[in-house]
Amino acid sequence: MTVRPASQTLPTSRRLTAVLQQIAQVVVGKNEPIRLALTCLIARGHLLIEDIPGVGKSTLAQALAAALGLQYARVQFTSDLLPADLLGVSIFDSRSNAFRFHPGPVFRSVVLADEINRAPPKTQSALLEAMEERQVSQDGETRLLPDPFFVIATQNPVEQIGAYPLPESQLDRFMLAIELGYPDASAERDLLAGGDRRPRLESIAAQADAPTLREWQREAASIHVAPALLDYVQALLAASRGHAAGARSERLEGMARRGLSPRAGLMLLAAARAYALIEGRAMVVPEDLQAVFAAVAGHRLAGGARAGAALAQALLRAVPLP
Repeated sequence: MTVRPASQTLPTSRRLTAVLQQIAQVVVGKNEPIRLALTCLIARGHLLIEDIPGVGKSTLAQALAAALGLQYARVQFTSDLLPADLLGVSIFDSRSNAFRFHPGPVFRSVVLADEINRAPPKTQSALLEAMEERQVSQDGETRLLPDPFFVIATQNPVEQIGAYPLPESQLDRFMLAIELGYPDASAERDLLAGGDRRPRLESIAAQADAPTLREWQREAASIHVAPALLDYVQALLAASRGHAAGARSERLEGMARRGLSPRAGLMLLAAARAYALIEGRAMVVPEDLQAVFAAVAGHRLAGGARAGAALAQALLRAVPLP
């Protein structure tokens, strides 16, 4: 795959639009989930995709890595997967008379943890610790993970056989949780007429590289958020905890299993800044917060993207705009 460098004179939003267009050639009819996935990466978070098999979760992860020119690894999580299979292992080298570390797939910039809830909790924890610390400690030595480092974990619905639900503390490690869902009729017809889109991954032209992505991440982090929007975020957090002042008639108390933490508020702001960058704005507007809110809040409110989406939308309706 050859990297096609974008002109440095182009605005960042146009370069990011080119990334989205490349991915959309392969992942058809999923423009908003694609945008949210790119938002999560630019915001330096990690993404959880909760959906049934066969809707394009793995294809999205691979297309995102290809469009950004990043190293990619896929790990199929199974009931017998060990932490060493993910992180790496030290093997004795008789020629050097010493142990030599062989890095695992987690040492790639984009890691797809496919069906993460089919692996036992010990292996899940090994990945989630690496996500949080962005480093791996093996045999008394700490090894840094690549920068950027982005995990896309897919999760089958918990009612399916052989699933180990992620606990709340581990769900909180994911900045965004989304669903892809079924394609609409038009997109599904295109898929049926054109066949499997995965062979088209080879034709994706990389629009960036790791240094470019790091620059986009720094640019997003510096986008301005007005004090009135900080008030709005605080009101959303308070409403999720069941004591919103001035909320409308819709009653939220008792709907969610728990309220949103201050860390969730920080992640909401980071995601809104990244979304604003993609949209070409120099400051965050309420529409940016609203666009990412359900993906940031849903799995924290109710333990999953699907279950929490309705609660998140109810919060947005209950809290007045600034």
